[in-house]
Amino acid sequence: MLRGAQLAVAQINAQGGVRGRPLKLRIADDSGSEDQAVRVAEQLYADQALVAVVGHLSSDPSRAAAEVYGRAPSPLVAISPSASSPELSGITPYFFRVCPSASALGPRLARFARQVLGARQAGIIYTNNDYGRGLRRAFAGEFTRLGGVVVEADPEVATTPSLEPYLSRMRRAGVDVLVLASERPGAELALREMSKLGIRWPVLGGDALAGIEADARLAEGVRVSSGYLPDRRDARNTKFVADYARANQGQRPDHRGAGAYDAVLLLARAIDEAGPERRAIRDYLAQVGHGKPPLDGVTGTIEFDGNGDIPGKPVVIGVARGGRLVTESER
Repeated sequence: MLRGAQLAVAQINAQGGVRGRPLKLRIADDSGSEDQAVRVAEQLYADQALVAVVGHLSSDPSRAAAEVYGRAPSPLVAISPSASSPELSGITPYFFRVCPSASALGPRLARFARQVLGARQAGIIYTNNDYGRGLRRAFAGEFTRLGGVVVEADPEVATTPSLEPYLSRMRRAGVDVLVLASERPGAELALREMSKLGIRWPVLGGDALAGIEADARLAEGVRVSSGYLPDRRDARNTKFVADYARANQGQRPDHRGAGAYDAVLLLARAIDEAGPERRAIRDYLAQVGHGKPPLDGVTGTIEFDGNGDIPGKPVVIGVARGGRLVTESER
């Protein structure tokens, strides 16, 4: 997120900034914690020099912070690049996101499981938070509608010592695909224990697993649903990926970095056209795609509905291959 936002700011300022003034970033870290997110949000909200927030990264901290940003007398816009819980839809008029909701990510995984992999019985391990529960429900609803059966769905939290009992029960029940509606640590634990047990089910997950592909031996073949992959084929994204690599020692962006880049570009356009006042920025964003032109971003077309979501953005399936996440061929 930070690298994507920094790249956008650097490029905007190299072209003269916004309204002749440079953009400045103030960096804050919520540590993935709801309590810390509230403290950070209180500080940002109180600083009247701040006109908008890019964040937060995760769903639970975003929900906690959004309640602070949305309150009177001076609400503050937040655009998340990656918080995908369905619970965030319409949480306040000042919260937007440039990533698809789990309401889109989960059904895309379900269709892939049934129609491409031919899976009939699924097991789900989900992080017991807004994100994990939302992705679990969205996958299960569509998988069941398509004639599949969710044999078992089990929760995990950061302190869960082992997932072996879940995996063993699923194996006895005849599961033929595993969905990890979880974040990276839980997914990595599941993959390690699958390896120990000799289980070789296809493994699917949501966008919170982005980055797991770096451990090529552990994650090879894992499929991930996302609103963005760096091999997206269009000239704008190709240039962004090259610029990002030059600025970050050859690294590739993920959906978080690309989403933050797009969010900064969109906020810069809002400030340029509507001015830097907090309410003016919010009112401009609410009209993007409805009176104001969509943003043709590196993650695709961005236009918001009445809940601050982007329901029209396509969801793609990526697969971990050789330490990279690449678009899956579904032939």
